[in-house]
Amino acid sequence: MLNGCSDSWLEPKPLSFYTPENVYVDAEGFEAALAACEKYMRAEYSVDGDGIPLVTEYVSSDIAVEGTTDKAGPQMDNDVALLPDAELNTTNTTRVGWYWTNGYKAISIANVVISRIDDVKLSSQAERDRILGQALFHRAYWYYKLVHQFGDVPFCEGEIAEAKTDFYSHDRWSILERLKKDLEFAYNSVPDDVERGRVSKSACGVLLMKVNLCLGNSDAPIQIGQTIVAAHPLVTQRFNYTLPQPVTNLMYDLHAVQAKLDMRNTEGLMYTVSYPNVIGSVRSYIMRQFIPYMSATIFATPDGASGISWEANVEPQYEISHIWGRGIGRARSTNYFQYTIWTEKERNDMRGIYDRNSWKSPFDFRYNNPALQTSGNPWYGQPIVKNMASPIEDTIRCWYHYPVYKTYIPDPTAAYASWWGGETPWYIYRSAEVYLLMAEAYYWKDQFGDAAAMLNVVRSRAGADALTASDINIGAILDERARELYIEEGRKSELTRIAFTYAKTGKPCEYFGGRVYRLDNISGPGGVASNVKQEGINFYWDWINLKNNFYNKGVSHRWAEYKLSVHHILWPVPAAAINANMKGIINQNIGYPGAEKNAPPLMVPN
Repeated sequence: MLNGCSDSWLEPKPLSFYTPENVYVDAEGFEAALAACEKYMRAEYSVDGDGIPLVTEYVSSDIAVEGTTDKAGPQMDNDVALLPDAELNTTNTTRVGWYWTNGYKAISIANVVISRIDDVKLSSQAERDRILGQALFHRAYWYYKLVHQFGDVPFCEGEIAEAKTDFYSHDRWSILERLKKDLEFAYNSVPDDVERGRVSKSACGVLLMKVNLCLGNSDAPIQIGQTIVAAHPLVTQRFNYTLPQPVTNLMYDLHAVQAKLDMRNTEGLMYTVSYPNVIGSVRSYIMRQFIPYMSATIFATPDGASGISWEANVEPQYEISHIWGRGIGRARSTNYFQYTIWTEKERNDMRGIYDRNSWKSPFDFRYNNPALQTSGNPWYGQPIVKNMASPIEDTIRCWYHYPVYKTYIPDPTAAYASWWGGETPWYIYRSAEVYLLMAEAYYWKDQFGDAAAMLNVVRSRAGADALTASDINIGAILDERARELYIEEGRKSELTRIAFTYAKTGKPCEYFGGRVYRLDNISGPGGVASNVKQEGINFYWDWINLKNNFYNKGVSHRWAEYKLSVHHILWPVPAAAINANMKGIINQNIGYPGAEKNAPPLMVPN
């Protein structure tokens, strides 16, 4: 048998030749690359399983904290969890490392298109510019995140065809200047009439608005925003979808799975692409991550019986999971998001906690275990009651309110007891955010009446009272973003963006008594393990320390205490990325081990 084998038997025979040289030969090849970029965009919101990356953006903000209280390791004590050599990309810790790794993967794909666009003969100059503009958007989309998550980062401009270990960090401001130039081209080259999930002119415009705000230019965002909202008015009429909730409203309609597919929806500007019953789509698991954990053990009746059942034999009037969702409490809402932002002016706000059709908590549900009825237990059908002796771990993870109109994502294919979230498109940008960005632009210009008018367009649609010029400060802007853009915006990144804008412009922050911030110490004095917790260094820390009722308030459980320091305005660059870059220098952020080896960042040519 051995004598019968020739050397040719050992030669590899590839099943296909899927290489850039034979893929990027026509428009279809470029479209495949753009679709791959969209996949990374979708993954932030819908990684199939626990620990979706978006959770990390929220537990690094004013709106939520990590609620997984049954183990050590999750991102609670940021002084410990966010170290460069910690586990930065696992479902049980944090997804900081996911953003670094996958951001650059998406950028590398976009760069292939950008580098090769003129190597292929396309049908027209318009097609060439449209494809290039969409690729530039994808590159800008991830660099916008990276500079607000990690600060100075390597700017990769061309295609990387082989192993490279000589990256250098680039100045974040020069990166933003390049993004502005690229997005201006994209905004003028990409059409608005595209398939759902593809990059549109308006999507390019929204990101261009944000980049301009980063650079201190408030006029361009207003001009761009006015054009976008004229073409894409807010949804103000109900779609009247059939939903399982007994009473719904316009907010349910706007955020239903059906609305993101409905061509009557004029408000959506950019979506992730994941659709029910379509091959290749993945479940979002947003519902599982963001709503409270309810277990039969924790939600026992006062007399100790098992109170909750997730099985199919529950009486319909006591159903929970199929109507309101079933979660594990990964992103536990803060008091700021549950209570503070909902004032008397939001008494009639459909988005708010006063509307108990829009918001739910365990207190709204009833003991539904059929065994209680069978045994004659008097607690059957009665409202769930919190055991006052519950440990703090259960209080954190289980007992909080959530906006069901945002989090409810049905999954008809799931087992009855596993109703955690199904396939759905997700908004990346909506016209509502455009109004909020215009309001912020007016705020930076000290035109508070105009800022109030922009906020009031969104507030009026929701049923909230109108604001006046005297109500406007940065708090009003951020409160409205929290009300409208919960689990849509990258909340940590937006807070960091605003913090850098304060430091760049030197504008006194009226919310903190006219406090002025500076760029030269925005991450604090540095020093390994210094973990500074001092007011006045950056707006990001000041705002979260004031609004988040967990961080630095002595809140702790058996595994960790909730802590946040001023240098967490930027996340640590993963040590593995720095160590593998043997021929170059990737800087570490001030306040983390390794920053003492930093070199001046390079400037991106424009």
